[in-house]
Amino acid sequence: MSISVRQIDETKPLEVALHQFDQAASFLKLQEGLRQVLRTGHRELTVHFPVAMDDGSTRMFTGYRVQHSISRGPGKGGIRYHPNVDLDEVRALAAWMSWKCGVMNIPFGGAKGGVQCNPKELSLAELERMTRRFTWEIAPLIGPDQDIPAPDVYTNAQTMAWIMDTYSMFKGHTVTGVVTGKPIEIGGSLGRESATAQGCVYAVRESFRHMGMDLEESTAAVQGFGNAGYHAARLLSEMGVRVVAVSDSSGGAFNSEGLDVQALKEWKAEMGTVAGAAGTDEITNAELLELPVDVLVPAAMEGQITGHNADRVRARIVAEAANGPTTPSADEILYDKGVFVVPDILANGGGVTVSYFEWVQNTQKLFWNEADINQKLDSIMTRAFHEVLDIAQKERVPMRTAAYILGVGRVANAKKLRGVFP
Repeated sequence: MSISVRQIDETKPLEVALHQFDQAASFLKLQEGLRQVLRTGHRELTVHFPVAMDDGSTRMFTGYRVQHSISRGPGKGGIRYHPNVDLDEVRALAAWMSWKCGVMNIPFGGAKGGVQCNPKELSLAELERMTRRFTWEIAPLIGPDQDIPAPDVYTNAQTMAWIMDTYSMFKGHTVTGVVTGKPIEIGGSLGRESATAQGCVYAVRESFRHMGMDLEESTAAVQGFGNAGYHAARLLSEMGVRVVAVSDSSGGAFNSEGLDVQALKEWKAEMGTVAGAAGTDEITNAELLELPVDVLVPAAMEGQITGHNADRVRARIVAEAANGPTTPSADEILYDKGVFVVPDILANGGGVTVSYFEWVQNTQKLFWNEADINQKLDSIMTRAFHEVLDIAQKERVPMRTAAYILGVGRVANAKKLRGVFP
């Protein structure tokens, strides 16, 4: 079956997100009014705010927080710091979070935020001041029962600590549940740092079982060596997969005999990139995507596999640890080639799932050990994978379409049950 791709600009995440939603909405035969509600989203905030820089100057920044849907629970979604952040990108990411929480069947809606900046050009003190001021600006919209931010591109546990502390000052008491992905010492959850990758690896394992493949006889390439990419490479190696290539924004490292993932992490910490590590050949991000491996894990930014390079992708499985790495035209090519794509709203659902666990633990003031976290995550990821696979097989549609049918369907049902106020 071919996927019908209308004329959209695939460099624009919002157009891609709406196209993917429209496919599921048409399959589900959603009423036009409900379709417009889910297409449009719930609430958006754009803020412009000053930050004092280290040299005594003042610089203006622009930030966003979008709540796409709160029909199934509080908004949930990360905050990213990146030069290319804009409102349409945040809208797309918030919608993807709605569908992802629906696929995982956890009681959250979808939200996302970001600040347009280059964090690599800011000192730690400037990042802290920017984060605290941004938090103050969006504080009326966020909260443990309203909207719960988390780390995303170029934000981390320290960023979440600053947000939690600033919000707590706003409220006059400590509110640990306002964010997830916090340091363990102030209410974070064990297993959260590696959760996105851990969930992705569980999905890869189930893909291998479905396809009758042997993990210990397989190879993998991972694009991106940040939090998700590093842990995905590490966990795949620990499962017996031979990771032959990894990359970051500056280049990549390749060794057909397999890479020492921990050594690469240490090299990157010292040199700022995985490229040039001892015992490896340099490889570009584009070349990595086209390697003849069993598993390709895109764990970087959106729009990496496109209609221009999809026909050169030789992986048997593509497991999307990143959000939106494959465009609709690429989906069509990969599906026709027989590549098994585990879509982002399923493959990287481990992050939001363990964020849910952290939020529950903050609410209960009762914390679980890492073995319990991973067991619960394994159970949810495995269930979600097979629910999506069952739809894909029954309806003869790609896994992405099946995931959207499941996720959009759950959000739509919640909205229908709640109705329209007044």
